[in-house]
Amino acid sequence: MSDYDVIIIGGGPGGYVCAIRCAQLGLKTACVEGRGALGGTCLNVGCIPSKALLHASHQLHEAQHNFAKMGLKGKTQSVDFKQMQAYKDDVISQNTAGIEFLFKKNKVDYLRGWGKITAPGEISVDGEVHKAKNIVIATGSEPSSLPGVEVDEKVVVTSTGALSLPKVPRKMIVIGAGVIGLELGSVYQRLGAEVTVVEFLDHVTPGMDSEIAKTLARTLKKQGLKIILNAAVQKVEATKTKAKLTYEGRKKGNVETLDADVVLVATGRKPYTEGLGFTEIGGVMTDRGQIQTSDHWQTNIPGIYAIGDVITGPMLAHKAEDEGMAVAEEIAGKHGHVNYGVIPGVIYTAPEVASVGKTEEQLKEEGVDYKVGKFSFMGNGRAKAVFMGDGFVKLLADKATDRILGCHLIGPAAGDLIHEICVAMEFGASAQDIALTCHAHPTFSEAVREAALACGDGAIHA
Repeated sequence: MSDYDVIIIGGGPGGYVCAIRCAQLGLKTACVEGRGALGGTCLNVGCIPSKALLHASHQLHEAQHNFAKMGLKGKTQSVDFKQMQAYKDDVISQNTAGIEFLFKKNKVDYLRGWGKITAPGEISVDGEVHKAKNIVIATGSEPSSLPGVEVDEKVVVTSTGALSLPKVPRKMIVIGAGVIGLELGSVYQRLGAEVTVVEFLDHVTPGMDSEIAKTLARTLKKQGLKIILNAAVQKVEATKTKAKLTYEGRKKGNVETLDADVVLVATGRKPYTEGLGFTEIGGVMTDRGQIQTSDHWQTNIPGIYAIGDVITGPMLAHKAEDEGMAVAEEIAGKHGHVNYGVIPGVIYTAPEVASVGKTEEQLKEEGVDYKVGKFSFMGNGRAKAVFMGDGFVKLLADKATDRILGCHLIGPAAGDLIHEICVAMEFGASAQDIALTCHAHPTFSEAVREAALACGDGAIHA
């Protein structure tokens, strides 16, 4: 039995970051992880492997569609999917090994096994008891299920199974047009599969700025992705090698069927608390299955905190990381801070989509008097040079004060460009602050400046 200042349950982005920061602040720290590898869903079966496949499939798309335009001619690229999977797995192993190295460097004890809270301040890890003054729950989330759809991770798969298919399917159906569905759907579409996305709502990417969502749907359709909206999935019937999906049109009431080799269920995620023991010792949950916490991530049981996907808020790795650092600061007697109004969201399709702050729809609903500055990437020299002129930057600012309220991008490197606005919003900057800041030429970032200029006297290159 070991005594610690802090034990974190879960070695994902929230958990391992929290553990490292706790150790840096002088706390004796351990992190419990039962997966067999650190990094959680994000690193092992989520963010990182999906980005590897997105990168590989994007390179294939460039070779097939744009190389010849640049005078790069020769043998047509073919897909060795086994090698592509090996590349993806190597990326994962490098990153997981990196976290283990950081644990050793910061003297964090890595407790391999499944952790269960047996009493306040006490955790059992595969039968071995450890005591801690503080416990942080960072157990993450798992794919949510859908009535009438039974997942076998072979024919009917979640994102986990979709990342490790033995071959590229001829036909794939994706249930859900959110981030996961569109990212993985676009991967397999680029690799040669006939992909159909079935979405319950009348638009893709719920919660995203509607103009961005419409542009993304139109662009993906142009690339070959089929998208069926207003479709309520009734059931999926699977054999060993095929599946048949039945859906009902929400407007017309028509019942349709689709056949596929693989069905990807991408209907969101839910908190993972199975076997945790939190409720058994009196822990309070919300009606949505999340762990209830205070503004300082404290549960109703003194000394037990929770962060990441198991509590309220967007299920994003970087949100969990911020909370992990903040909780470490709180436990060490300092002040932990997370600005939930400035958490960016990114979709890693091609083109990428990124957003931060309020959408136009939210500002209208709140009755805020705002102005819009827009700039198309068609006016950006760097974007046109690399065949990425589709898309635009939309900056939203308060009409009276010019303070930035939100930003929404679809275009090249959107996931990186958004952080200029994140920093600006954190400092309470105005659109004019961005407009008066010199941006290097030729860069994609000039489109952000042009959108800021459009909030004032007008963009230069529009």
